[in-house]
Amino acid sequence: MFIGEYHHNLDQKGRIAVPVKFRAELGSSAIITKGLDPCLFVYPKEEWIKMTDKLANLPVSSSSARAFSRLMLSGAMEVEIDKQGRALLPGYLREYAGLKDAVVMTGVLNRVEIWDKQGWARYSKDAEANASDNAEKLTEWEI
Repeated sequence: MFIGEYHHNLDQKGRIAVPVKFRAELGSSAIITKGLDPCLFVYPKEEWIKMTDKLANLPVSSSSARAFSRLMLSGAMEVEIDKQGRALLPGYLREYAGLKDAVVMTGVLNRVEIWDKQGWARYSKDAEANASDNAEKLTEWEI
């Protein structure tokens, strides 16, 4: 399970230092893809397989299902985590998420998210301000 928030900087080559607590679950490589809000999603291979199984079961007749599958799959790439614990983020993914220098890595149960630091600050401030409303909308799920 991934939890926590970690602040890092991208190096000049576009590499990010993966937090030690995340490395244990990710292993020597991970799948990274375009996420939502916008950020990047990073999955261990086992979780990525579960995600692709879910995507494969979406109805091809649904334009929303096709669009979401395309977002997740066309942007996906396997990245290696080197011996120093760094992963190279492909340029097209850095551009998608607006990553330039300061980034935030967050643990979200089965995945890691990578955010531009300013984007994360805006998002988390809004999420905190709307926490009660969001929790109330989720009562049917017994959270």
